[in-house]
Amino acid sequence: MATLTLFILSFLIALISPSLLNASIASSSQTDNPSIPQTYIILVKPQNSNFTTQAARDNWYASFLPNKTINFIKSRILRTYSDAISGFVANLTVQELHQVERHPSFLTAIPNRNLRLLTTHTPAYLGLYPSEGFWNLTASFGAGIIIGMLDSGIHASHPSFSHDQAMPDPPPQWKGICEFNYSGACNKKLIGARSHTLWKDLKSPDDFFGHGTHTSATAAGAFIPGANLLGSANGTAAGLAPLAHLAMYRVCETVMFCSTDAILAGLDSAINDGVHIISLSLGGPSYPFYEDVIAIGAFKAIKKGIFVSCAAGNDGPFDATVGNEAPWLLTVGASTTDRNVRATVKLGNGEEIDGQSAYQPKRYNASSLLPLVKGSNNKDVTMYCLPETLQSINVRGKAVLCFGDNSEALDTGIVVKKAGGAAMIFANIIQNGYTTMAEPHVLPASQIDYNSGVKILSYLNSTANPTASIVFKGAIFGVTPAPTVASFSSRGPSYRTPGILKPDIIAPGVSVLAAWPFKVRSESNRLTNMNFNMISGTSMATPHLSGIAALLKSVHRDWSAAAIKSAIMTTADTIGNDEEPIKNELHEPASFFDFGAGQVNPSKAADPGLVYDLTVDEYTSYLCGLGYTNAEVEVITGTNVSCDEIKKISEAELNYPSILVIVPSEGIEVRRVVTNVGEASSCYKVKLEMPEDLEVRVEPEMLQFTEVGEKQGFTVRIKAKSSGLTNAQGSLKWVSDKRVVRSSVIVSTK
Repeated sequence: MATLTLFILSFLIALISPSLLNASIASSSQTDNPSIPQTYIILVKPQNSNFTTQAARDNWYASFLPNKTINFIKSRILRTYSDAISGFVANLTVQELHQVERHPSFLTAIPNRNLRLLTTHTPAYLGLYPSEGFWNLTASFGAGIIIGMLDSGIHASHPSFSHDQAMPDPPPQWKGICEFNYSGACNKKLIGARSHTLWKDLKSPDDFFGHGTHTSATAAGAFIPGANLLGSANGTAAGLAPLAHLAMYRVCETVMFCSTDAILAGLDSAINDGVHIISLSLGGPSYPFYEDVIAIGAFKAIKKGIFVSCAAGNDGPFDATVGNEAPWLLTVGASTTDRNVRATVKLGNGEEIDGQSAYQPKRYNASSLLPLVKGSNNKDVTMYCLPETLQSINVRGKAVLCFGDNSEALDTGIVVKKAGGAAMIFANIIQNGYTTMAEPHVLPASQIDYNSGVKILSYLNSTANPTASIVFKGAIFGVTPAPTVASFSSRGPSYRTPGILKPDIIAPGVSVLAAWPFKVRSESNRLTNMNFNMISGTSMATPHLSGIAALLKSVHRDWSAAAIKSAIMTTADTIGNDEEPIKNELHEPASFFDFGAGQVNPSKAADPGLVYDLTVDEYTSYLCGLGYTNAEVEVITGTNVSCDEIKKISEAELNYPSILVIVPSEGIEVRRVVTNVGEASSCYKVKLEMPEDLEVRVEPEMLQFTEVGEKQGFTVRIKAKSSGLTNAQGSLKWVSDKRVVRSSVIVSTK
């Protein structure tokens, strides 16, 4: 068995210019030489009794190794675990691994892999206002809740992580520590920080890359007036849960390399330290759940009542690209907001086309039209404005039209400026559609959608002396349509569990403004205290949900992780600000595989009325229903399981807040159970919004509750009126005089 090492350029790296990062990128390689030790995560059966000391646990793990000498053990065992899994990490040759496998308590060995790291306006955009409503009066800004961030570290001295008199002390359950090598880094806001990387030079939880600082501030940053990027999007920055506590677990060596053994170590510490919420803005390719360290570690968190929020991935807009698919995770996709940092392209023919740029130069003469050229010598490849192709084109003092992936705009601007260009118009490639981003460009620039790029190209090709300029208009609010699904946001269906709708939810993930460790566009890259940056990705959407989960947990301390997830999903919005169904990156109606339940609505989620709850035993029955072996289920659950002795359930039978089924010709029945979390006396009537090709009945049609916590079941009978039905979409709603509890429904025929 050879180590499978992944070398993947993350979406985030594509967004952050090398000029903003002073980081070396490590190389990795695969080897099939069986005599060279490789790194494995060894999962073993838990001992029946708890270990009284760490030494006793370590001795138990050492008993698995073929060589029991102290020097061999010290050189081969890299780390051990106690909460996320029962097991350890070791460097082993293939022969040594085979010997370890003979131990009677051995479960499995997972090759160590590298995963990748996948706001002034967004709280208000999501309906959260400091002086009124749910955020302040009901949820107390998340006070008393601990959010554990697994990421690239944190810049502790940033004002977003300061505390004032309003910050409460950490709750008594907190057992974490602060591992910075200087005093004063931790406080009532940032209550803990650890580093789980094995690189000696990166043993500090400090953030040298920015990603972890940004996500932490998005989840629970303090109120910071005057936050902006290069003067744009000025306002008061705040995380979604500004009075929640933060704990950072550094698990990434660089923004590209987050080893699975470090991620497991971070989960292990977070569970043991006593966090309420875990936020993971990272991921990688899809694996079976018994080989997926995030799914395995998160299952142990769920058993402790910890809510886990994960990024869906940045491989959209293509189908079946969603990651972090396990049903006990909240899988978060990314959406746009109604804010643009406007940079309008003005053509010589008088036409104006709106785009975006965070760099809004004050002294730029927008009335002076520049000669407009394309970064091309009429070969398609050179439309990308590559360095070698711009050498053959005279772009000095001109506005240059470039096409490219929307994540490449910043670096393309650097190329254009080096070639002598005076301005850049960057047009999306076709799959990016209308998803544009506000970037801190190095020259006057505007990023525009694909169709606008084609329009400008037509003008350029049909005009003898084409000209253009850029008019910078600052932040514009109320842009329609919004939200839309971001082009890069990974889509369903799930590869590993196609009968569970993923992603679960979408949240703002485009041009999100939050804390940053570095001066943006500063050659010195020196750490300072008051920096913010706009970056994009499902990495940015995920901490929005982590913060919202903290708000919900602060209000509903007795809710399970599944109940919080259900509340988020069944109250989500499916209609945009144009009063039409949420659209995708092409401004066409989005599929449920694009956005799951819809756009998160925090205030509605606080009072859902009914929830679809789930227990660990139900997840175990579901895993057996997937056809996993007893050993594979034990790897995930951490308990000895015999699938022959428990009730197996299908994906459709899992009490999930959405329904996804393949219907045979005779039809199918789906059972669900809801729990009343609203008023004791309440009544809900079913409302179905289904396509004409489906015959759907719900029994009973009315649910009458008399107690809080009361559970009632219902059956959904679905039959297709014709064959050949593929992904027909509808909604099942339970409606009372105060609430609407909605579930997405997707139906196909065999």
